[in-house]
Amino acid sequence: MKILVVSDTHKNYQALKAVVDKVDFDILVHLGDGEHEFNDIRRLYPDKGMIYVGGNCDYGQHELSHVAKIGGVKIFCCHGHTFGVHDGLEHLAAAAKQEGCNVALFGHTHLHRTDKIDGVLLMNPGSLDSPRGKNKPSFGIISIEPDGEIKMNILAVSTNRV
Repeated sequence: MKILVVSDTHKNYQALKAVVDKVDFDILVHLGDGEHEFNDIRRLYPDKGMIYVGGNCDYGQHELSHVAKIGGVKIFCCHGHTFGVHDGLEHLAAAAKQEGCNVALFGHTHLHRTDKIDGVLLMNPGSLDSPRGKNKPSFGIISIEPDGEIKMNILAVSTNRV
């Protein structure tokens, strides 16, 4: 099972479409601040699994967090702004663990990272539109192997090319 993880596309439809068109995935998880382009992509790929959680720049009615069971793994999805991710990931990891999740996905900071806190794997895919620091636009890929092994990777793009 392969999960494409994106966040903070901020109306950059071209960047999101470039990644979705080129990456082989089973499920797309968008972690907020990109409701318009996500809806466009969902219409183009009606047969793909898709999850969206609302971010601090979204104005539609969206869940702020979502628990998904994918490939036998429980995954906590959120934008991160309601969990104070600028100040640390402990609160997010605790919320994921309370929900029985092995993995927590978040965005908001526009900084890609992976981590592990109290047994919970965490991933921020960064931003496809406006990365911070000296980072390039990025997205994440999570592979869940048949034996339950979880592999997390962050991939960079340049000028909307994967």
